[in-house]
Amino acid sequence: MARQLIVGLHAVRSALKHGAQRVESIQYDTARKDRRLRQVLDEARALGFAPQGSDKATLDRLSEGANHQGVVAHGELPTSLGEAALDELLVALDEAALLLVLDGVTDPHNLGACLRSADGAGVHAVIAPRDRASGLTPIACKVASGAAETVPFVQVTNLVRTLRHLQQAHGVFVVGTAGEARTSLFDADLNGGLALVMGAEGDGMRRLTRETCDQLVRLPMAGKVGSLNVSVATGICLYEALRQRQA
Repeated sequence: MARQLIVGLHAVRSALKHGAQRVESIQYDTARKDRRLRQVLDEARALGFAPQGSDKATLDRLSEGANHQGVVAHGELPTSLGEAALDELLVALDEAALLLVLDGVTDPHNLGACLRSADGAGVHAVIAPRDRASGLTPIACKVASGAAETVPFVQVTNLVRTLRHLQQAHGVFVVGTAGEARTSLFDADLNGGLALVMGAEGDGMRRLTRETCDQLVRLPMAGKVGSLNVSVATGICLYEALRQRQA
């Protein structure tokens, strides 16, 4: 099982709240006396942990320059799921599925940010290919700020095959994002079982992925820049879906 170092007050607190079973130990700087650190340590003790006193130099070395804010935790990385687990998840849902599909997002910072937006928008699972895409690395988990523990992350061998299975077996409507699409995101119907497909940084969706989509939509761009960072675009698309579904 891969291990991770969880660095900083918010990250450690999120790990305790959403994935305490994967936390093994906690170290903190005994010289720090601030309220936020005391709160994290109190929450850890309430869960049965015994935080180990340390010093800033040791924590600096462990965190390799990251801003640890006086606390780090050691633990297991969250694990990804496979196609069978995705099927089980969809069968068990008592509401229309909302899925986020990332077609080859390789930057773990972007993956972490997408997971965080997915959690906020109530996404039931994030799906990504196993090859040529980021997995749940320590960086992705840190940026996700706890969402790597709360949102199922599914890695599949063949993304196009998975999309077709979602369409045929679960009645999921697949909407892909593409700058050249004629339909605006805000004119698309994002209700019902939905898989929202976001393309990779720079290149966008691959050709076969694009051809598998039931509909392509674009984000309206009023400025001079032609596109947005994938994690920003993901947040906009997910919250438009959430707005429609709540209405």
